[in-house]
Amino acid sequence: MNILIIGSGGREHAFAWKISQSKNCTQLFVAPGNAGTATLATNLPIAVSDFAGIAQAVKEHSIEMVIVGPEDPLVKGIVDFFKKDKSLKKIKIVGPDAAGAQLEGSKDFSKNFMQKYGIPTAASQTFTKDTLAEGLAYLEKQSLPIVLKADGLAAGKGVIIAESLKEAQQSLHEMLAEAKFGDASSKVLIEQYLSGIELSVFVLSDGKNYKILPEAKDYKRIGEGDKGLNTGGMGAVSPVPFADEAFLQKVEERVVKPTLTGLQAEGIKYVGFIFVGLMNVNGEPYVIEYNARMGDPETEVVLPRIKTDMVKLMKATAEGKLDKIKLSLSPKAAIATVVVAKGYPEDYRKGDLMQIPEAEKDTIIFHAGTKPGDDNSVLTNGGRVIVSVGMARTLNSARQKSQRLAKNIIFDGRYYRKDIGKDLLKFLKEEE
Repeated sequence: MNILIIGSGGREHAFAWKISQSKNCTQLFVAPGNAGTATLATNLPIAVSDFAGIAQAVKEHSIEMVIVGPEDPLVKGIVDFFKKDKSLKKIKIVGPDAAGAQLEGSKDFSKNFMQKYGIPTAASQTFTKDTLAEGLAYLEKQSLPIVLKADGLAAGKGVIIAESLKEAQQSLHEMLAEAKFGDASSKVLIEQYLSGIELSVFVLSDGKNYKILPEAKDYKRIGEGDKGLNTGGMGAVSPVPFADEAFLQKVEERVVKPTLTGLQAEGIKYVGFIFVGLMNVNGEPYVIEYNARMGDPETEVVLPRIKTDMVKLMKATAEGKLDKIKLSLSPKAAIATVVVAKGYPEDYRKGDLMQIPEAEKDTIIFHAGTKPGDDNSVLTNGGRVIVSVGMARTLNSARQKSQRLAKNIIFDGRYYRKDIGKDLLKFLKEEE
């Protein structure tokens, strides 16, 4: 089977790595890809939202299945584009249509959806530029801290946790009156702050059947000890030690099942991944957000723990036959450390020459923001540059492998957090 993966980050390199291991994959293409995917597949220089260019490539390379990595093309309706074109409608595609992608594309839609179908979530209210005065007055009656969320896609930067009333009101004014996040903040949700510990649960749906994939916890802040600016993710861990069987059972019964039931009730045939961002509040799950795709860098710790053939899994998803597939998982822990460019998540440099070591046993190097240079060299090409993954029987051993690998990835100004997964050791009884 000829397969196309859409995207260029660590998530897409992880998919390419996993899919290339399957004997059911004949040829693999990634659009636009990076220096890492280039070692496993043929990179196609096509932007993720260039639907016409993607369609042309699908025909030219006899692509039989398309896997959509990032959220932008999903929200913009790439699946609908394929379904409307007679020459493309038979192509298997893993990803929700535009109606399903609203779970991520509109915070207002997803919050109303949760409330309608009884899915536990924080209390909230939505405001627009026309109701800014009401929003400012509403903030005066709320307890602190308080969360402000841009309704639309804001490249992971549309959420503000305000510690004071002054900060909250100023942020609301900037988002609505000054369009701080452009169209994404034409609506803003003001949401109750939940105190707990975050994690993510990933669901694969074929429209009627589902599989729950390994859970993960990511680390958003740039600084150690979860300090500093928010990023796209500085690392991830799977499995999550505090998410025991009882907690995950609550997630399935209270969140996963009503979410899928709700989608079906809304007439949405959801085919693809649902990323459920959760807060564990004293052992009770609350949904913070949905994403309509796999997370990054969570994918880099989830996929290595899946033993089932990935092409078979994706094909069954696209064909509505997930109930025929047995999901087999590795008991090993996986930890990802993200190596970033100097200055990230603000201004950072691109084009630096990199030294990348060979991966050792039970370690994997995923490229996130790289591009091929001359003479087989690799250059930096993004804020998050490389993801170093370590796997082991224990979380602490996996942590050490991931950190050791990150330390050996060299380029000018590189930075990584040295505490990824360290906070979770207290939940375990590992003697190492």
